[in-house]
Amino acid sequence: MAIVIPVIDLLHGQVVRALRGDRRSYRPIESPLCGSSDPLTVARILCLHCASAILYVADLDALQGGEVQLTVLRTLLGGLPGVELWVDAGFTDAGAALSLLAHLGADAPRVVPVLASESISSRQALETCFPQAGLRRAALSLDRRDGQRLDAAGCWDAPALWPKRVIVMTLERVGSDAGPDLDTIADVRRKAPGAMVIGAGGIRHAADLAAAGKAGADAWLVASALHDLRL
Repeated sequence: MAIVIPVIDLLHGQVVRALRGDRRSYRPIESPLCGSSDPLTVARILCLHCASAILYVADLDALQGGEVQLTVLRTLLGGLPGVELWVDAGFTDAGAALSLLAHLGADAPRVVPVLASESISSRQALETCFPQAGLRRAALSLDRRDGQRLDAAGCWDAPALWPKRVIVMTLERVGSDAGPDLDTIADVRRKAPGAMVIGAGGIRHAADLAAAGKAGADAWLVASALHDLRL
């Protein structure tokens, strides 16, 4: 069975509910589990609920061209000792990811930058990302929406350049209860047999996690099913 990695989506300092990757429609989370949209409150409850030492953070301000929410990230790191943050903040290249780590100072070892195919600016940027000494623990997110790859750098077709952590982000299934995309997970697993493969989008219940594990996923990024008390 794939393990659960809880997710928070941050927009203007609040946790919002993601739905099919349509970021214009995201609203502050209303959660029977958490009862709050405060990032640290939600993060603590999710990590405790899942017994997870990893929290995935999508900084939607940064992903939409704004500033990284450094204050929120520092609050999360300070309030979640022992928890590793996987952060997608719209990194266009290695320099952008390394800059975030530098700003986080002593807490940087607990941060795993997620470089996403929707954000990496070019093939040259991709080729120089993961060999960087400071990014050897980083993850690559292979992003897709409505069957179309979001991939200016050609990440999907360059498994030789993938790091040891690869996320398959099927945005149209995020928050949709459509079920996980197991075929794509199986394909990525075949291309990267030694990687940690993580899925995102569509998980509804424990049976989906079991099926995801059989398809080759080591873990799955989950938010809606947790907030709705289905996991």
